[in-house]
Amino acid sequence: MSTAPLDIADFTFDLPPERIAHEPARPRESARLLHVPAGEEGVHDHHIRDLPDLLRPGDVLVANDTRVIPAQLTAWRGQARIGLTLNRPLPDGSWHVLARNARRLRAGDRLRFTEHDTQSTHTQPTGMLAAEVVARDEDGGAILRFVAEDFDAALAQYGALALPPYIDRPQGPTAQDAKDYQTVFARHRGAVAAPTAGLHFTPALLDRLAAKGIERVTITLHVGAGTFLPMRDDTIEAHRLHAERGVITPEAASRINAAKRVIAVGTTSLRLLESAADAAGGVRPFDAETDIFIKPGHRFRTAHALLTNFHLPRSTLFMLVCAFAGTARMRAAYAYAIAEAYRFYSYGDACLIERDLRDRH
Repeated sequence: MSTAPLDIADFTFDLPPERIAHEPARPRESARLLHVPAGEEGVHDHHIRDLPDLLRPGDVLVANDTRVIPAQLTAWRGQARIGLTLNRPLPDGSWHVLARNARRLRAGDRLRFTEHDTQSTHTQPTGMLAAEVVARDEDGGAILRFVAEDFDAALAQYGALALPPYIDRPQGPTAQDAKDYQTVFARHRGAVAAPTAGLHFTPALLDRLAAKGIERVTITLHVGAGTFLPMRDDTIEAHRLHAERGVITPEAASRINAAKRVIAVGTTSLRLLESAADAAGGVRPFDAETDIFIKPGHRFRTAHALLTNFHLPRSTLFMLVCAFAGTARMRAAYAYAIAEAYRFYSYGDACLIERDLRDRH
């Protein structure tokens, strides 16, 4: 039986600009937390520091341990200045990038790099970083092969943090942003954007969770630049997500499958869990790209609850939380959060959403 197509209007809401957070809560666990429980009407106000009291012994937190890199680069092809944003690493060591003025790139082009935002065409590179264009695609992307003795050191010199466009930084990201925009779980380098639900955790909070008998497992999804892109298609069904690289080790899969309840820390963790799930709901080891687009109608096989920040209207991430808990339920929760001055987006507050287990099969 066919179902009616999704209507973008169902995922549209008005958000006052003053609800957008431009700085994180300090300390991190002082951020507000909206609890959206299963099986009952209404929501409950808490703070992140209350999380140990809202979870149960035996629960397993599944967090994304990707590490954000300074992914914005300034490249030169002859006298043409090209802004690049690293998008995702490819298995052969090359990188898919998003490029301003991508039409100026051709396979075989050699690129030179200067300090980020340097305007002069005469600035000389130090030789730490070079790149060759392997291929160019039609949607503003390209594949580059970088050459550097120490790629991480080269990025530290030439790259800049790719903060979301809704965070007001007229002069660019600050040194404080470099600390704020990294989670306590960060280990494996490769993300353009932070898995922002993880930003709320501190070592002290993790210790309190462990003392309560709440375990944690880390998996890796390198969040790409596509997370910042608006939905451009006329219909939701036509929209396609950029692929992102994910890894779930056999040990992590085994521990997740043994959990009484799985609590996904962030939409990135949930997307990777669902990408790795088999028909019976087991999580398989995974080492591949995923472009899974979770929207209402998706049948979840893995997580019992989701800890996530508040997302943009008309975004694929708001569609994901609506798929997880029901569109009407999440629209009501967001309306409450807006009325109660919760802070939205990457540096904002969070919600803990429990899924109705009757949805499980």
